[in-house]
Amino acid sequence: MSETAPQPSPSAVRTEAESLLSVLERNRRTFAWKTSGLDEKGLRATTAASSMTLGGLVKHVALVEADWLAVKLAGQEYGAPWGAVDFDADPDWEWRTGKLDSPENVYALWREAVERSRKVVAEVIEERGLDGPASFSWPGGRTPTVRAMLLDMIEEYARHTGHADILREAVDGRVGEGAPEDFTF
Repeated sequence: MSETAPQPSPSAVRTEAESLLSVLERNRRTFAWKTSGLDEKGLRATTAASSMTLGGLVKHVALVEADWLAVKLAGQEYGAPWGAVDFDADPDWEWRTGKLDSPENVYALWREAVERSRKVVAEVIEERGLDGPASFSWPGGRTPTVRAMLLDMIEEYARHTGHADILREAVDGRVGEGAPEDFTF
């Protein structure tokens, strides 16, 4: 009699898309935990020689959600507030205004951007699959796949969560990743 290892139930097996989205959500959750619950002073704090603030970082990531997933992946418009900004005249607008905005406004803007991205990404995966094209091409003519766009978004969160880690520790000593049940957004 041959014994085999138990096989996972079909519901426990994730598709590649589910795996990518799970990693993206884990990165979003960690970023949220790192940047949550701060007042204006905490969101405006800097450390070392950097002018980066957590408020600017949260607003920047909200812009990246819109730019990378809604615009470049799905081909949609930027929407408010991004569509009204002249980034050529003020290329650091989100960083500059993010450190001035109220905590309620900066957190709400990011949460709205994430919710929009979740819907947009689900629609794009359904329509195009992971091997399908994004809605833009690089200057050399290469068009990234949906998979490549999601991987780049995961990398964006991972990099900026590292920034948030340093800034948050300087603000109030919070370190680590937090447990999934510690924070929901």
